[in-house]
Amino acid sequence: LREEGVTRVSLGAQSFQPQLLSVLERRAAPDDVRRAVYALRDVNFDNISLDLIYGIPGQSASDLAADIDEALALGPEHLSCYELEAKPGTRFTHAYGDELTRQAEAMEGYFAQVVERLTGAGYRWYETANFCRDGVRDLRSRHNLAYWLGRDYLRIGVGAVSTVAGRRWRNTPRLPAYLEALERRSSPLREVEELDEDVRARERVMLGLRLDEPFEVNGEERVLDRDAVARLARLGLLESRPGELRLTRRGRFLGGGVTAELLTYR
Repeated sequence: LREEGVTRVSLGAQSFQPQLLSVLERRAAPDDVRRAVYALRDVNFDNISLDLIYGIPGQSASDLAADIDEALALGPEHLSCYELEAKPGTRFTHAYGDELTRQAEAMEGYFAQVVERLTGAGYRWYETANFCRDGVRDLRSRHNLAYWLGRDYLRIGVGAVSTVAGRRWRNTPRLPAYLEALERRSSPLREVEELDEDVRARERVMLGLRLDEPFEVNGEERVLDRDAVARLARLGLLESRPGELRLTRRGRFLGGGVTAELLTYR
């Protein structure tokens, strides 16, 4: 990978607690993640990202603290920390329903724990769930910035979603169908959506406000509720200046709800 020009590698650690990895049905053990990081460092990768998940059934605040400590001990340049999302009606939800309810009540505390610990360790909280070492080099995820800044992006693979020139498409999530199309040297089956300008404007607001830098309002005024902007600013959740919006630190902890208040659907 290094010889072919790859500069950044992201590893899905998820947790360093074997019992929690078992709940997630993950095959990779904590030592596998450690060995992978050491192998990447041995060939001079200097931009490594680790993914962690919180809200796993059976997880406690001390488990999360231990996961963060383990991750920091590996010295990654970037960390992504995601809230567990369990889709209704799945086998996982049926198996852990009551525990998922308990975990949902603890999510706010977990989120605060992640932010406080990582910012205290010198990481920049540059996006709702993403942190990078703060310094001379810009270590933010360039690909993901394309989502958050409303730029075009191309993704390749089974189930991959791309957005280019106002059109969004998703490759089939079915692996056999995807492989069969490749064998025929044809494009995989796709779901295609044409995005009108209002949809794109709302997405730019929703995603742009996830970042720690001001969102420049440029054509999105028509999807913003002016009364909500003023109200949220009074509540200390939003900073509003001519031509730009920015969530306050308190507002970032309530990000999704604050952003939903801002948008109109006339």
